[in-house]
Amino acid sequence: MLCSVLYSKDMGSGKNYSPNIYRIFSSLWVFVYAADNHLAGVSASTADVENHLHLGMQLLARGQYSDALSHYHAAVDGDPSNYLTYFKRATVYLALGKSKAALEDLNKVIELKSDFLAARLQRGNILLKQGRLEEAHIDYEWVLRLDPLNGDAQRAYGDLEPVKRDMELAYILIEDRDYIAAIDVLTRLLQVCPWDGKLREMRAGCYEALNDLVNAIGDLRSATKMRSDNTEGYLKLSQLHYKLGEVDESLTVIRECLKLDPDHKQCFKHYKKVKKLAAQLRAMQDSISQNDYTSCVEKANVALTTEPEMLHIVQHIKGRMCHCLNKGGQPSEAISICSEALKLNAEDVNALCDRADAYLLNEDYDKAKEDFQHAVNIDEHLQRAKEGLEKTQKLVKQAKKRDYYKILGVRRTAGKREIMKAYRKLAMKWHPDNFQGDEKKTAEKKFIDIAAAKEVLTDPEKRQKFDNGEDPLDPDSQQGQGFNPFAHGFNPFQGGFHQGGGPFTFKFHFN
Repeated sequence: MLCSVLYSKDMGSGKNYSPNIYRIFSSLWVFVYAADNHLAGVSASTADVENHLHLGMQLLARGQYSDALSHYHAAVDGDPSNYLTYFKRATVYLALGKSKAALEDLNKVIELKSDFLAARLQRGNILLKQGRLEEAHIDYEWVLRLDPLNGDAQRAYGDLEPVKRDMELAYILIEDRDYIAAIDVLTRLLQVCPWDGKLREMRAGCYEALNDLVNAIGDLRSATKMRSDNTEGYLKLSQLHYKLGEVDESLTVIRECLKLDPDHKQCFKHYKKVKKLAAQLRAMQDSISQNDYTSCVEKANVALTTEPEMLHIVQHIKGRMCHCLNKGGQPSEAISICSEALKLNAEDVNALCDRADAYLLNEDYDKAKEDFQHAVNIDEHLQRAKEGLEKTQKLVKQAKKRDYYKILGVRRTAGKREIMKAYRKLAMKWHPDNFQGDEKKTAEKKFIDIAAAKEVLTDPEKRQKFDNGEDPLDPDSQQGQGFNPFAHGFNPFQGGFHQGGGPFTFKFHFN
């Protein structure tokens, strides 16, 4: 049972080990039972130690490794000279994936009884996985000298020479900068030596040389866990996260380096820069959350001063700046910055949608449609892009009808104050009282349009509908109920604007 658990634990971590190694693990359960039988004849054991060993064995059989481990700790403390107790605890450590602790216990076993072949074989397996080939070689030879027919030792011993040749080949390929071939060889090596941190660092370097930063980070993350004092590994890992634009992750990792060595100059230098930039990026996001888009743009420019070179970071900052310029009513500037962000990452769907929205504000519907469609092609489930396409189609249709912004001569980003100012000016100009004859009919039509524009653009709900491509006063959109300037008590001629300041007394007649 223990062997199957060990096998599933390794496979669950994504490691593919040599079948020879698994055959070696399969003998472990036999050794544990043999150890129990041997222990029965040891008269020095106390009742408490025997009880802890018995409970530990039961828990081990049920797969309750952590609970089993506590009993083996007690057994070792009760009888520190019993090599079998250390051996049993080593098996539990291995089941928990704690190879370093298991190796310490196996060293103790062999110190107490150098010819205990089960411990020799098990230690050889761990050393092989750690890439310590010469030490593993010694243990396998010990086993084969005393038990020449031991199949597990024979198979593992046979793995050593191919592994040594592959290690030499990997160094040659890296020196020749044949990184793809080197990765293939290193991957084959890691199937046999998955706990060799040096091999993972070598493969990480190859991935980085090929600009595959994600896989490089994965290997370095594993390597830092294999050595407790790996400050250089943490520094490199933090730098890769930073290069990938993952500033918060970079900050978390570089702090691990400083925990190991607070005086590490390179780690501290990198930490200061990452910490500063992380604070600036958070400040940008805070401004967005507070709808303070002017402040967002200012903070983005400051962040670009801190980091003007790393492409992923620059792209992220410009993408956020693009969003803020768009939301802040500066569509032309937004289009420019969005385009810069998209040059760095053509598949940034948020930048595509932000630029498309800016194109809509500039009434460039063809380009808006192109950007929204591109975003949908990248992510067919992106609701924002799908809704943007629908909105664009409505606005194209709407452009052929009344455009309330054009009627008042204001931008689509105009505020209520600007809209009212434009309305009063045009209402004064086109009030029918100012015209006679045929010109009055033209003025009446223009005045109704001006009043309709004012009603829609000063009402947040109606304006939102219009901005989304729906005319709230269009009979087609309102089930046949068009705009009536006198409906609901509204009269565009009340509150007039003649120089006397009083209301208009003009009575409007439909012809």
